[in-house]
Amino acid sequence: LSSCRNRLNASREIAPVTLPNCRLIKGIETGSEDIDILPNGLAFISSGLKYPGIKSLAPDKAGEIFLMDLNEDNPRAVELRISRGFDLASFNPHGISTYVDRDNTVYLFVVNHPHQKSTVELFKFLEDDNSLVHLKTIRHDLLTSVNDIVAMGPDSFYATNDHYFSDFILMFLEMFLGLTWSNVVYYSPKEVKEVAAGFYSANGINTSPNRKYIYVADVFDHNVHVMEKHANWNLTHVKTLQLDTLVDNLSIDPHTGDIWIGCHPNGMKLFYNDPENLPASEVLCIQNILSEEPAVMRVYADNGSVLQGSSVASVYKGKLLIGTVFHRALYCEL
Repeated sequence: LSSCRNRLNASREIAPVTLPNCRLIKGIETGSEDIDILPNGLAFISSGLKYPGIKSLAPDKAGEIFLMDLNEDNPRAVELRISRGFDLASFNPHGISTYVDRDNTVYLFVVNHPHQKSTVELFKFLEDDNSLVHLKTIRHDLLTSVNDIVAMGPDSFYATNDHYFSDFILMFLEMFLGLTWSNVVYYSPKEVKEVAAGFYSANGINTSPNRKYIYVADVFDHNVHVMEKHANWNLTHVKTLQLDTLVDNLSIDPHTGDIWIGCHPNGMKLFYNDPENLPASEVLCIQNILSEEPAVMRVYADNGSVLQGSSVASVYKGKLLIGTVFHRALYCEL
């Protein structure tokens, strides 16, 4: 039991770190689990995740994808329309990733959990129309419990499976027993394979700006793994950075290579959902992860009074978006 408590960081309380210019984003009330920002400052936000064991503020409402233009002085979140023929009623979006093709077509990959299954939905983004056109649904036997993805091409990606089992009871047992059966899978239409394994719970995944390295967050092992990507798409372990918090999604500053992480200081609070003891939020920024001494900075921390259950933090030109599993989203000017 103590190892389970340790995995959840159950005894950790956090000191607040406030930022001067922050406001909650209007219209986002049921989560903002993952955020991906295009090089031109358009931010995609996945909302409405229903995940086993974690509360939802609107269990009967379908998930949504929001868009924010961070070039505006006072950016607003606008819900994107999704093309007909896609089953919106069961839309349950989790991790997301964008890919900009050579012809500037923008593809949005969305991890989806319709009826507690795992699929990856591929959309094309139409900026003039503020809409997403659904291109295809990807299912595969190796994509069992997908948490997050990072696009590698217009129809290829790496994905993390956060659990081996998809059944909630077995999932909990897996965590309780400390099984390291979680993995990373490479998917393309030609080839699908496991490329890294042995995680307690692989969560966020992203790539370095030069696309030579893949970063994987292990939420229950409180660390970030740096993996080298090879020509055959296999990954080999380079190093692990240990942190004192449950690391969720990873965002990369394309200019500096800094890694921004939405974290859960105390995972027990996330699962217990006690209104007297709210899940806290924490944002870390990692600089020079490949160096001998990476710098780890706590940029934001809140005890849950403002923002509960932070899962992602993403930056663009001095602006920071912080998303949550089931709660609101915060916009800050750094």
